[in-house]
Amino acid sequence: MKRKNSIDRSIPKVIAVDLFCGAGGLTYGLRKSGIDVQLGVDIDKKCEYPYTANNDSKFLLKSVESLKKKDIEKYFKGNNLRLIAGCAPCQTFSTYNQKATPKDGRWWLLLHFSKLVARILPDLVTMENVPQLKNRYVFEEFLTTLRKAGYHHVFHDIVKCQDYGVPQNRKRLVFLASRLGPIALLSPSEFGARKVTVKESIASLSPLESGEIDKNDSLHQASVLSKTNLKRIRASRPGGTWRDWKDALIADCHRKESGKTYPSVYGRMEWDEPAPTITTQFFGFGNGRFGHPEQDRAISLREGAILQGFPKKYKFVKPGDSIRKKDIGRLIGNAVPPILGEVIGLSILAHVESHSKKSNIDISHRI
Repeated sequence: MKRKNSIDRSIPKVIAVDLFCGAGGLTYGLRKSGIDVQLGVDIDKKCEYPYTANNDSKFLLKSVESLKKKDIEKYFKGNNLRLIAGCAPCQTFSTYNQKATPKDGRWWLLLHFSKLVARILPDLVTMENVPQLKNRYVFEEFLTTLRKAGYHHVFHDIVKCQDYGVPQNRKRLVFLASRLGPIALLSPSEFGARKVTVKESIASLSPLESGEIDKNDSLHQASVLSKTNLKRIRASRPGGTWRDWKDALIADCHRKESGKTYPSVYGRMEWDEPAPTITTQFFGFGNGRFGHPEQDRAISLREGAILQGFPKKYKFVKPGDSIRKKDIGRLIGNAVPPILGEVIGLSILAHVESHSKKSNIDISHRI
């Protein structure tokens, strides 16, 4: 895939801190674009190994709620431009969570993010989340806090990740803010992207049977299917639904009126299309359209990571440690697609390059 690579490397360097960093998807993309991410912060201990093993960045195990200004500022050295990035936990605002309310503590993490930005006043800010956040009043509070802090140049839009080369149908809200001037996300054509299919992404991996683990890559492992689910997947066609099955195979939940609206559950992916949205439960055949296009199994952990946009060699578990599918699935499904991180990074650098040619960059707000 062709990438935009015309950024002038003589422009001011951008140093970043990644809040809610997870397994490092956003950091990996930002670093690939040329942004120097010095630190990732997360409350989940399981994020530390994948974050540090794949990125030349430090990791701080700490809640964003308890972060102090000094915890962050010591990583912003010299006269470089400063970026605070992050993706507050999105489960509270997702369509998959029908019971989310402001009583959930995660609801307010976005405001902790904006208040920290207002105290530190970095030159640049980026945030990524689910599209539904845009319709919540907490997002308007987030915007108001940043405007009062002097961020008058903001961009936010719903992005189709597949348009930027992420091999899955995934929509995300991308937010950018700058103290330097107007800012926007690069278009897919400016980024040099094209849509990538499931076949292009995972067809080269070794075939697996239900419950099998690749001897050369322990992350390339498939969940065990029951006898009934083996019959179901063998009766499924790529892009089809459980409505194609014989009546004896249809699950009780699908016979109910509420279950009839979920046709993709127990579905197979299609080779020549992007994958569906990779959730934290993608390794389970019954959790969505996560059946392999032709092999009788759900996609493996490695295949899910690749479809999320991670490189094939991305490390998630220390050598010798046991692999818990639930933990790895959560790290992968909650991650910012690294390709989207790269788009965001290149957009920021293009913005800095454009502004630096017009005038000297003013960093007086730090004083």
